[in-house]
Amino acid sequence: MASVMTTPTLGLFFVKKSSRGSRKLNNRNVQCHGIKAMHVEKPLEELYNVRVERQVSPERLKELGVSRWSVWKTGRCKLPWDWQVDQLVYIEEGEVRVVPEGSRRYMQFLAGDLVCYPKWFEADLFFNGLYQERYSFRAYGDD
Repeated sequence: MASVMTTPTLGLFFVKKSSRGSRKLNNRNVQCHGIKAMHVEKPLEELYNVRVERQVSPERLKELGVSRWSVWKTGRCKLPWDWQVDQLVYIEEGEVRVVPEGSRRYMQFLAGDLVCYPKWFEADLFFNGLYQERYSFRAYGDD
């Protein structure tokens, strides 16, 4: 999901109509003010290399052996967190908002999502209520 933002005016430029009706850039004639460029921001998942699979199928969970992973639970809270290794997380209940260090934007993951957090990623985690996940630390080469 990408968000669209506009940037400040780039300046002014001039447009000249040729005899054939096409427009050419020129340094004289009509001034155009207020032209704004559009900037499309990349999703945070892409910027921070956080991979997510939404609404994972039972077959995929069985393939990964999720039922054998460790369980972690919490209630409403905020936790600063940093990942020392790659971690694969399957959210069984609740939701989490992940705000990367230095960012004002957040990623939101819900029950049914499978999330892979990369090594050295740092973020604040916000839990609005009951939350339960299964997690597995990944070794180099695990996929």
